[in-house]
Amino acid sequence: MAKISKDDLMKAVEEMSVLELSELVKALEEKFGVSASAMAAPAAAPAAGGDAAGEAAEEQTVFNVVLASTGGNKIAVIKAIREIVPTLGLKEAKDLADTAPKEILTGANKKAAEEAKEKLTAAGATVELK
Repeated sequence: MAKISKDDLMKAVEEMSVLELSELVKALEEKFGVSASAMAAPAAAPAAGGDAAGEAAEEQTVFNVVLASTGGNKIAVIKAIREIVPTLGLKEAKDLADTAPKEILTGANKKAAEEAKEKLTAAGATVELK
């Protein structure tokens, strides 16, 4: 099997349509038994760092958005989840809503976390920022 350079791979991804990218993500998830939402978590963990515990007096800048419960309008919450995480398909968003409490965003900045919380709360969900 010929090796593909990182630049060639990046160029190929740049040229893909959104539908093709979605299919690629699903194929990678199936092939390697992973989830795209879980892949984001390890990359965000170093951003919080060990210094955050030592510098508790400083304002928190990195947040995890946790869906505590879906409330009474699960369909609206699923739609909000898909707006916040556009790479999720309908089934993945429904699974997230069904398994609450669950992290929706990991390592988000304050503005993105507040916007996500606002959308989910407007849909009827209970949300926590950690």
